[in-house]
Amino acid sequence: MSLGSIFDIAGSGMTAQSLRLNTTASNIANAETASSSIDQTYRARKPVFAAIQQSMLNPSQQGLALPSDQGPGAGVRVEGVVESDAELQMRYEPDHPAANEDGYVFYPNVNVVEEMADMMSSSRSFQMNVDIMNSAKSMMQRILTLGQQ
Repeated sequence: MSLGSIFDIAGSGMTAQSLRLNTTASNIANAETASSSIDQTYRARKPVFAAIQQSMLNPSQQGLALPSDQGPGAGVRVEGVVESDAELQMRYEPDHPAANEDGYVFYPNVNVVEEMADMMSSSRSFQMNVDIMNSAKSMMQRILTLGQQ
C-alpha cells in the first residue's frame, strides 16, 4: 500500500461519515413530525457501509498477497440507506390537527438520544480521517526535505 492511497482511504471514510451525519440530522429534524397514518409517518434512516478491499481500489497491487482471504481493507463505501423497522409511536391526541378518526397521532421511531450519540461518533470518525490525512501530508513533506540536508 502506497502512501498516496492513504488519501483515498481516508477520503472514502470522510464521505461515509458525512452521509451518516446527514441521515442523523434528517432523523433529528423529523423526530417530532406527526402524521395521521402509519404509511405517511417518517421512519428513522440508517446508512449501511461495506468495506472496499485493496484489490478493488487499486487493481495494480493485486500481486501483494497477504495471509487473509480478502486482502487489506482499502476504504468504505455506502451500500445504501435503510429505514428502521422499529415500531412507530402512537399517541392519543384528539385535538391535534393530524389526529386520525380515532384521535391517534403517529410519531416517528426516532430515538433522539441514540441519534445524538451517532452524531458524536460520526463527527469524531470524520475528524480522525482528517487527522490521518494531515499526518500523511506531513510525512510526505518530510520525505521531500530528506535530500536537502
